[in-house]
Amino acid sequence: MPQAQEPGPNPSGRTGAPRVLIADDEELIRTGFRLILTSRGIEVIGEAADGVQAVAAAERLRPDVLLMDIRMPHLDGLEAAKRVLRLLPHCRVLMLTTFDLDRYVYAALAAGASGFLLKDVTAAHLAAAVRLVNTGDALLAPSITRRLVERYATTHEAGQAGPARHPAAAPDAARTAPVHRDLAALTPREREVLALMGRGLSNTELAGALTLSEATVKTHVARIFAKLTLRDRAQAVVLAYETGLVTPGDSTAG
Repeated sequence: MPQAQEPGPNPSGRTGAPRVLIADDEELIRTGFRLILTSRGIEVIGEAADGVQAVAAAERLRPDVLLMDIRMPHLDGLEAAKRVLRLLPHCRVLMLTTFDLDRYVYAALAAGASGFLLKDVTAAHLAAAVRLVNTGDALLAPSITRRLVERYATTHEAGQAGPARHPAAAPDAARTAPVHRDLAALTPREREVLALMGRGLSNTELAGALTLSEATVKTHVARIFAKLTLRDRAQAVVLAYETGLVTPGDSTAG
């Protein structure tokens, strides 16, 4: 049975090193990730071997970051992530997958996961990813995320009634295309920023593309998140596709 320690004070805080819970049905993966993270000064507060254990451990230990395998016994990682995020809205969930075109990843991002990692991630990348999402940012590798979103965005709501989508094939289209009701609160510039975020651009890349300072870009991004009640860039990418601001096949960086 995986061992866990009791939570310390202020478990949902974002100061200091993140407190991590690892949920994976492979003991070797859990052990390896624990050793990597602890060797880099990141506290691993517990482990879970299936989805049910993951939800229970998260509720009890209140981690800052949850590393969650997508394919889990008893309760799959996607449903477990949804339950954890309902219980702990400030927890950051990083989904773990073996393949870079896992059909569950898009749904995980839409559910509020802050990103995903391949299980063959390097030690340095694993630690950096955990620290990154703990700050409130999202882990988006454009070369992988774009393929995932494009593959599943257009079929995610298949068979369900929903708002009509509109084309937006280039940044300028964010200024001229009909505005989806969910985006009505955004200024034209903010819609342009959201469209580029939807293509996977980082703040640095956004600054270069729009000829703005990075500080100005960060301000635009923060306002977009506040107006649309988004957790992070992962949800911003999903929304950009679901509203039609970005469509599969649009050009992207990376």
